[in-house]
Amino acid sequence: MAAKPTIIAFDADDTLWHNERFFKISQDRFAQLLLPYTEPDHLSERLIAAERRNLGRYGYGIKGFMLSMIETAIEVTDQQIPAAVISDLLAVGQDMLAHPIDLFPGVVDVIAQVSQNHQVLLITKGDLLDQERKLAQSGIGDHFDGVEIVSEKQPATYAKIFAGYGVAPQRAMMIGNSMKSDVLPALAIGAWGIHVPFDLTWALEHAEKPENQPRFRELSKLTELPDLLGEIEL
Repeated sequence: MAAKPTIIAFDADDTLWHNERFFKISQDRFAQLLLPYTEPDHLSERLIAAERRNLGRYGYGIKGFMLSMIETAIEVTDQQIPAAVISDLLAVGQDMLAHPIDLFPGVVDVIAQVSQNHQVLLITKGDLLDQERKLAQSGIGDHFDGVEIVSEKQPATYAKIFAGYGVAPQRAMMIGNSMKSDVLPALAIGAWGIHVPFDLTWALEHAEKPENQPRFRELSKLTELPDLLGEIEL
C-alpha cells in the first residue's frame, strides 16, 4: 500500500491566503488606465505574453507583474504612454505589495491539527521579500517546521527540499491550488500531490489533471485535509 506521509508541505498563495484576486483587480485597473490610449482588444493577451517573457528575468510575484504592465503599456502605445500613467501603474503595484493578508477559513486549525503528527513545511515560490512579508503578516509562520521560498517549483526542487529534511519523496505530500506547480512536480518524484482548486488561476499556472496517479487527490477545500490523512494507510 501507499506509504503514509510524514512531511506535509503547503503552498501559500491561493492555498493558505488570497492572492490571485488582487492580481485580477490590478489587471482590471491596468486596462482602465490604458483605455484612453489603446484599443482594449487583446490587451490581456499582450500582458500575459510579457509576463511569460519576463519570468526568466524577474521571476514570479508582484514586482515582475508591475514591470510587465509597464512594458506592455509602452509596447501597445508605441512608446506614447504618458509618464503619469506609468506612475499610476507603479502605484498599482505598490498597493498590491502593501495589501494585508487574508487567510482562508480554517487554515490555522488545519495546520495546527496536521502538525500534531507530521512535519509541516511551507513551500512557496516568488519574490523573497514579498513572500517573507506575507508570511510574517499572516501570523502562521510559527506553525511550520520549515519555510522554503524558491524561484521555481520543479521536480528537482521538491526532491532537494524533502531530502534536506531526511524524508523520501514517497513519505511527503504537497498541497496547493496549482496543478502545474504544486501537484504535478510532486507526483513526478513519487510524492503525494493534493490539489485544492481556487476559482481564480493565473493563466501561466494552468495544467490538466493527472491520470492513473494513485497518490493524487483533489479536495474541495483545505479543511478536508485532516480526514484525507486519516484515510491514508501504511
